[in-house]
Amino acid sequence: MLFPLLQQWVLTPFANYRLFHNFVRQDFTSQFIGSVGGILWLFITPVVNILIYSFVFRYVFGVRPPPEFGQTSFVIFMMVGYLPWFAFADALGKSPGLLLEKAPLITKVMFPVNILPVVGSLIPYLTHAIGFFLLLVYLALSGYFNSLWLLLPFIFALQFLFTLGLVAILSAFCVFLRDLQQLVALIITSWFFLTPIVYPISIIENPAVREFYNYNPMHSFVNLYRQIILAGELPLLNLQIVVCVSLLAYLGGGWLFMRIKHAFGDVL
Repeated sequence: MLFPLLQQWVLTPFANYRLFHNFVRQDFTSQFIGSVGGILWLFITPVVNILIYSFVFRYVFGVRPPPEFGQTSFVIFMMVGYLPWFAFADALGKSPGLLLEKAPLITKVMFPVNILPVVGSLIPYLTHAIGFFLLLVYLALSGYFNSLWLLLPFIFALQFLFTLGLVAILSAFCVFLRDLQQLVALIITSWFFLTPIVYPISIIENPAVREFYNYNPMHSFVNLYRQIILAGELPLLNLQIVVCVSLLAYLGGGWLFMRIKHAFGDVL
């Protein structure tokens, strides 16, 4: 029972490629329909957030990047961690409504419902990958490029799998527990400040507390991006952590989703 369900989950985008492609195209373009700013909002929102956090943490609290990042400005230091986080948080924030919004489709027609978490996770990553790519182009022209950058697509893909597993779990549970919609927003906010994005982990003086951060997968992702992009180093511990948690979340979340999806129609 385990392996057939996992096989269906992994092959979802390929077995339903035409439907998957149409959903991705429709959901991606629908973000800009009727919007005056259109695609500009992809850049305005993160830029405004980055400016606010930069002002508060750099000029109010006096936070600076650690010495190992050289003369890197605090804005660049934060952007390298914040932009990948923004994709993760956006996908997670939309997960509670993924199945609820498609309830008529799920209950009235024969529909591969397992395609929805994949589409719902992919759209934020496609959207925010544009901004992250532009940042990388700027940093490459500024002299930061090194051979370890070739690992960035692999790490970004692992982060996507990690997100997809969580989205599958949350979207499935929200069908039965509607209160999770409010809880997810609180979790994302708490998770953000418990991840060293707007501050370096070096300001945590207690070694036991710093060690505890290793149990936060997003800390490992953020640290990988920063070390690879800004310092030209590969933290192996963080790499081992993200490989393990990404595969575990993707396969575990997918199996759970496939295991209970038959009950969605009865509840929706």
